[in-house]
Amino acid sequence: MSDSVRRFLLTGASGGIGSAVARELVRHGHAVVLSGRNERRLAALAADLLQRHPSADVGIAAGDLSGASGVAAVVAAAGQGGRALDGVVNCAGQSWFGHFEETPDSVLDTLWRTNVLAPMRLIQAALPLLRGRRGAMVVNVGSVFGSIGFPCFAAYSATKFALRGLTEALRRELADDGIAFVYVAPRYTRTALNEGAVEIMAAATGMNEDSPEQVARAIVAAIERGTRERVLGGPERFFVWLNKLLPRLVDKALGRQARQMRAYLNPSAVSLSIRTETSR
Repeated sequence: MSDSVRRFLLTGASGGIGSAVARELVRHGHAVVLSGRNERRLAALAADLLQRHPSADVGIAAGDLSGASGVAAVVAAAGQGGRALDGVVNCAGQSWFGHFEETPDSVLDTLWRTNVLAPMRLIQAALPLLRGRRGAMVVNVGSVFGSIGFPCFAAYSATKFALRGLTEALRRELADDGIAFVYVAPRYTRTALNEGAVEIMAAATGMNEDSPEQVARAIVAAIERGTRERVLGGPERFFVWLNKLLPRLVDKALGRQARQMRAYLNPSAVSLSIRTETSR
């Protein structure tokens, strides 16, 4: 394996963005260990990747990352047989669209465990394997909502703010360890994660959107270029900047949009449920 080719542990590999990232990594010659809870879907993805790229290095490390024991098992499987690991791509995530006041406690707990605690634990467990590896890297896939607190996505935004802060802090804390920390923030993406109420609301309010393949290309480009942080979409990058500089101006704009969004929160009109990348 050349210095430019890495072996990545990819979480959420059975999801829309995750499977697209797996395809893009393999297309660029990288080795990948597919991780997720649905082993059948992972096996199908691995078989498809190997059919398209017979010489590819593709493995599977199925497991539930919601607890410390599941994380340890996945990392152990990724390094089984003394295999080297050059990077981790934290792509697994869950979302919730709804009034914060009406968000069930179980949803708050699930969002925090999946979007924040799982990446934290996975990075902790993987650090011994990453240290000393040339070009070692951790990639955290967040959201534009991790830089702009978005109405009706308050709990989800909070977890993505935390993930962005974690990435920034570890980049500084481990600066002498030779491990790069990359944060990629997609905007609205057409995946199963956003089916139903979110999909209808996004179309009605004119949200800009990307396909999973577009997001995957941006993630792999950030990996290969060593980009520290990437926000997808020109207008979104501008609003992230504006939110830092003039937050009250963004308050007004998103306050107006929140009034539009509330029409799509009526459970009798649109079924609301927690969506997960890891189970699809």
